[in-house]
Amino acid sequence: MIKGMFFSNINFANIEFLGLLIFVPLMIFWQWRKYRRQFPELKMSSLAAFKGRTSLKARLRPLLFFFKIAAFTCLVIALARPQNTFDEKKVTADGIDIVMVMDVSGSMLARDFEPDRLGASKNVAAEFIEAREHDRIGLVVFAGESFTQCPVTTDKSVLKTQLSQIKSGIIEDGTAIGMGLATAVDRLKESEAKSKVVILLTDGVNNSGFIDPMTAAEIAKKFKVKTYTIGVGTKGMAPYPVNSFFGTRYQQMKVEIDEKLLEEIATMTNGKYFRATDNNSLKKVYEQIDELEKTKIVTSTVSQYTEKFHLFALLAAIFLALELFLRNTFFRGIT
Repeated sequence: MIKGMFFSNINFANIEFLGLLIFVPLMIFWQWRKYRRQFPELKMSSLAAFKGRTSLKARLRPLLFFFKIAAFTCLVIALARPQNTFDEKKVTADGIDIVMVMDVSGSMLARDFEPDRLGASKNVAAEFIEAREHDRIGLVVFAGESFTQCPVTTDKSVLKTQLSQIKSGIIEDGTAIGMGLATAVDRLKESEAKSKVVILLTDGVNNSGFIDPMTAAEIAKKFKVKTYTIGVGTKGMAPYPVNSFFGTRYQQMKVEIDEKLLEEIATMTNGKYFRATDNNSLKKVYEQIDELEKTKIVTSTVSQYTEKFHLFALLAAIFLALELFLRNTFFRGIT
């Protein structure tokens, strides 16, 4: 079917019939030639004697031809079968349930990232959330302990609001990697999603919490929760915040990330470990995870049609009836 040019959301099932409209200008030309033959020109010095002598019937006589043209045009359009088209797209997605686990310990304020490690992590996480249109995502934070900042949800606006409110110091300081992972798995264990994923981001060494990180990894494996781990921090020295009598100052300190532990967690759960040393590499890490965890989306289009030729067929009948009625009544006897 071909899209109608002059009708919104209208298709013509038999558009070839519109070719008959070429006869409309031919009919107009034929009628004009006929009129010229019936009423030849007569040149006179003055028409004053004929003023007011044209009858009402003579003036209205062109209506017969108008009704005939209108009836023919409407009939052609009816034969072309105009249809109102409504396309409904149905999207079926095998969604992925994801929990982002973010370290909020004091060391996340180190300024080897811009504006700092925590700020950079929040910015990149927000972009990742925006890109995952068909997935449910939750948010867990941890330091010396852990808690759920936002349950798994499809409401991206709520999730990003909760993400923006994360800050260091909201819980006891420390690095409880095992607690953070266990809390995330607890949020996913009842999920019916075909794929369950944890993205755990930290910048330190596990030194807090009552759940060992490898125990948490075993629990994740049991519930088929794939874990991607991210170590955040430059290599070598970095400016860490230190509290002093004069307030917070920054001191160059050695960056220590337990990469071996993060690799073991990722390997045990069929995930992958990444190291981010600056803002750009952190963004690329999330892009890689986005590519690795593609949501399967199936889009189908259902088209519905409503026939609209009835109106044009009715108009054609009305115009034709008017032409026949007036020709045999009001205009009867006029050639």
